[in-house]
This record gives sequence, C-alpha cells and structure tokens, in this order.
Amino acid sequence: MGKFIYEGTVKVDFDDRTMAHVQLVIGNKLRRGESFHFTWRDDKSIGEGRTSIWLHPQASLVYKYYGSRPLRLNRAWTEALMFTANSPTGLHIVPEPADPGDGDLSA
Repeated sequence: MGKFIYEGTVKVDFDDRTMAHVQLVIGNKLRRGESFHFTWRDDKSIGEGRTSIWLHPQASLVYKYYGSRPLRLNRAWTEALMFTANSPTGLHIVPEPADPGDGDLSA
C-alpha cells in the first residue's frame, strides 16, 4: 500500500498499482495547468464515506510507494482514468480494464 498525501494534511492509502496510474493522470493534467477534483471512497475504518479534493498546479502532492520496483502501466486504465479526470465530476478510481497486452507503458 502506498500513501497519497495532499497539502500535508489529507493522507490516503492506495495500492501501488492504482497509485502509479493515478500519479500519471494527475501529472499530465497538472503539467497542462489544469485544475480538477479527485474523489475516492474512504476506508471502512473511517466511515466508508468519500473524500474529494481540488487539485491545482500549485498543490503540494506526495506519492509514497511501498514497493521499490517500477510497475508496468495499463494504457487502457490510464485512458479510462483520464476520461474521468476530464469529466465535470473529476478524477475517480474506476476498475482496471483487461490489459490488451500491447498497450503497456513503463512506469
């Protein structure tokens, strides 16, 4: 499990694979100067609600991975996540689609 930290106060755990895909999408959006919401479901331990943050190019973000080796990224999942990030509701985690095999990206 990796940890995503926003502005030093909001901290959430994501598995490393999910976080690698989310990091790629967030990085691409922020590099273009685009601001957007990122929403996720909270863990049962804190009530199973949801949290939504406003991401902007000046935001302080930390991606702390548990594992040390790079992950292969699924292009189809990255595109699906980017689609949500470009929607009015903003980025949210969607299930990983089947890996087509030829669409992998190196992390």
